[in-house]
Amino acid sequence: MGTPSIQEIFEAQGKRRWAIAQTSAKERIAKLKKLREALVQRQREFYDAIWQDFHKPKFEAWECEIFPAIEEIDCAIAHLADWMEDKEGKWLFFLPTTRSVSHFEPKGRVLIFAPWNYPLLLFVSPIVSAIAAGNVVMAKPSHKTPHVSALLANLIENTFESNEIAVIEGEGASVGDELLKLPFDHIFFTGSPKIGAHIAELAARQHASVTLELGGKSPVVILPDLAKRLGKDTNKISTKLTDAANKIAWGKMLNAGQTCIAPDYALCPRTLVQNFAKALAEEIKKFYGQTADERYRSNDFVRIIDSKACARHKQLIEDAVERGANCVFGGEIDIEARYTPATILTDVTPDMQIMQSEIFGPILPIVAYDTLDEAIAFIQSRPKPLALYVFGQKQADIQKVLSQTTAGSSCINNCIIQIENLSVPFGGVGMSGTGNYHGFYGFKAFSHERNIMEQKIFNTVRPFNPPYKSKGLQSMVQRVLKFFS
Repeated sequence: MGTPSIQEIFEAQGKRRWAIAQTSAKERIAKLKKLREALVQRQREFYDAIWQDFHKPKFEAWECEIFPAIEEIDCAIAHLADWMEDKEGKWLFFLPTTRSVSHFEPKGRVLIFAPWNYPLLLFVSPIVSAIAAGNVVMAKPSHKTPHVSALLANLIENTFESNEIAVIEGEGASVGDELLKLPFDHIFFTGSPKIGAHIAELAARQHASVTLELGGKSPVVILPDLAKRLGKDTNKISTKLTDAANKIAWGKMLNAGQTCIAPDYALCPRTLVQNFAKALAEEIKKFYGQTADERYRSNDFVRIIDSKACARHKQLIEDAVERGANCVFGGEIDIEARYTPATILTDVTPDMQIMQSEIFGPILPIVAYDTLDEAIAFIQSRPKPLALYVFGQKQADIQKVLSQTTAGSSCINNCIIQIENLSVPFGGVGMSGTGNYHGFYGFKAFSHERNIMEQKIFNTVRPFNPPYKSKGLQSMVQRVLKFFS
């Protein structure tokens, strides 16, 4: 027998979906444990595969992919029985003989599109939520990471029946559009806002619900208090600034900036820009090497996914410099080697191309501001970001930034780590995404929350039956109106 077609897999899952929907917490947990075991057993293969795809070091692959994927599975295993319990609704005094519950039921047949930047984590994590919610799944990994894609396809094939979970490989646009012609109940996509809009449009034709985890230009706001001296100890300035620079450099250079919640640009007080840029450069040197050659040869710095993306980075830097930006660190790109170095730009203005779209690379533009109101207005004038970061100690200013902006998530005095807490939702807003997931919120994303009311003993609505002009009904209406007046 040959490999089944997409249509054949979809139909087979359609026949299986009701049996899967009725599985118990115990049965779903058993599946999650099988997935966990497979990931643990084959993690060394994953490290080799992702190194071949884009030079990601083993520790970073473990830290950013294997560990959080296992964490997601363990969270579901620990809490699934509670998540699946019906949630009691409030008692209604005018319907005293009824009982209402909120009941979570699986959406049914779901489609998951995973991206290339974290090809294991962002493939496994939504699958965990879909399994926990009792769905059948068709999942497509990115063709841009072919070694990881092949590993994931083989892992799932050896762990689950294809009429429960199936992996569809192939080129994104053609295979994706073929999948989107099918009447899935829910579609989960992680990727760019442009493709997300396309998927949402096609999903709407099938009336499928969607979760869209997109991106955008996530800002870092350096508050003015980082520039102030504390007493006579001038070292306090460098200590505060170095700490902020360390965290921002780590968040920006992680995965060579190919992270949807990476700091995309920094808004910095004008008087602090040069010191901030210098502090960033020093932290980057500590991470990857003191010289440009050492950083180029570093095995701790991830390569860019393809030469096309590298060429785009080169063009963005060149455009910025031509328009007056100052490249104070990095900038020398090797397109053939898929290497964009850690790069810092100052004197950046909004008209530059680098400020028009998400960079998705290790380039940090620094935009100077004179007042905090000016920085806030700059953020407000742009599409809603997936993340927003604030660095400073003055609580009034921190709250001012948070209350006058919006973002999918925010972190104060650090970067990236807000994604780690599975007890709170992660997702975007506006152009940066629709819906959220992680932990219970992932279970909820792949579930329909069904309102179920049960009528007990006698029917309290009977007195309200027609004819509406009866004296008994009129008298009752008057008593109800009097009660609420």
